[in-house]
Amino acid sequence: MSSKSTVVRMETSMGDITLELDAEKAPITVANFLSYVNEGFYEGTVFHRVIDNFMIQGGGMEADLKPKKNKAPIKNEADNGLKNARGTIAMARTQVVDSATSQFFINVANNDFLDHRDKTPAGYGYAVFGRVTAGLETVDAIRKVATGNQGMHQDVPKTPVTIERVVVEN
Repeated sequence: MSSKSTVVRMETSMGDITLELDAEKAPITVANFLSYVNEGFYEGTVFHRVIDNFMIQGGGMEADLKPKKNKAPIKNEADNGLKNARGTIAMARTQVVDSATSQFFINVANNDFLDHRDKTPAGYGYAVFGRVTAGLETVDAIRKVATGNQGMHQDVPKTPVTIERVVVEN
């Protein structure tokens, strides 16, 4: 582990996930994520989008799918050389390249189509900023939950998977 990495433990209703964040390759993204962690922002949010063989997404909505108020969007660091491989954590965003705020996803498969290819909006990719170091079995359990539609949202777990808290370990 490099001196620039931070370890966090995400306690979920289905078990813990330990993540090593790479501040050397994704300094803006890690600082942003940790600012939300340190404020307790993620407590009570849910994994609101779960797609088996793709990813589990959370970090921005409460169980009733009401969005939480975010800070300003950050610069996309998808060109940092980190890949959207199984077990990595990356920032969720809209079609706008620099639109990531609090939402993240954990890749449950190798999703190289999400990697940075070029500086165009279509090729920019999604910024990976860390990896799961323990609790991949929790990630795999979450990816297998039953999902359905809820209002305009698709792939929503039928039983909410809650992020109870995220704590910095080191």
